[in-house]
Amino acid sequence: MLKPSVIDPIVKAALREDIGARDVTSSAALPRSLITKAAIQVNEKAVLCGLEIAERVFRLVDEDLRFLPVAKDGESVERGREIAYIEGSAQSLLMAERTALNFLSHLSGIATQTRAFVDKVRSTKVKIMDTRKTTPGLRALEKYAVLTGGGANHRFGLYDQALIKDNHLRVLRKRPLGEIVTQVKRSVLKKTLVGVEVKNLAELKEALQSAADYILLDNMTPEMVREAVNLKKRLGKGPAFEVSGGVDLDNVLDYASIGVERISIGALTHTFRAINLSLDIVG
Repeated sequence: MLKPSVIDPIVKAALREDIGARDVTSSAALPRSLITKAAIQVNEKAVLCGLEIAERVFRLVDEDLRFLPVAKDGESVERGREIAYIEGSAQSLLMAERTALNFLSHLSGIATQTRAFVDKVRSTKVKIMDTRKTTPGLRALEKYAVLTGGGANHRFGLYDQALIKDNHLRVLRKRPLGEIVTQVKRSVLKKTLVGVEVKNLAELKEALQSAADYILLDNMTPEMVREAVNLKKRLGKGPAFEVSGGVDLDNVLDYASIGVERISIGALTHTFRAINLSLDIVG
């Protein structure tokens, strides 16, 4: 559940972008006193997300608009399903229409894609996770959509989890990885996770000797990941493995079946198809 303090600034910015000073069409053509009723319909099979955000759009335009959802976030719906009704000033309703539908279609697209990945690996214990590859300004909403689709959130930003990546290591050059991990762990709060990104088995061997909480296997083939898992098994212990890079619906189960704990997928929030929805006046 998202707090109004998170939703409202994003919605207000979107409304300013769309309405500007005023909706010149609706304000000129429609009397303020004209009351109407509309329905939002889903025009393709989808996992819903964003009903609460859509309601805030309508209420921030006009607090007297009445919004009645007849579905809920996370629900799988078929084409033709009506998911909400809105009643009130026709002028206000039409001012809010496009912004509300944009949020619903965008977030439902993320939730639908996430659910597809989650369903693919349901026979395993792997967590499907998002990344920081989100639309600027919409991260909170997009990560909520991932949760709605059954996925899990990775770090929210650079401030809540440490991940030592290839460019950090290039800057630090010849410093031992174990030393870098130890320094980072000493500098962050005790419960802050510290991960290490590796691109090959040589880097993995060094990472396994460090105090990292998890190791990100970056752009490795399933065969390389299998070797990595076998190496950890031979050692008898090791941090959680996360696969990232090059994962799609065709190969996600191949990776998940190897024995890694997590798979992070940027496509959940940057390469998805928005869901087709419409709002129609019904009374």
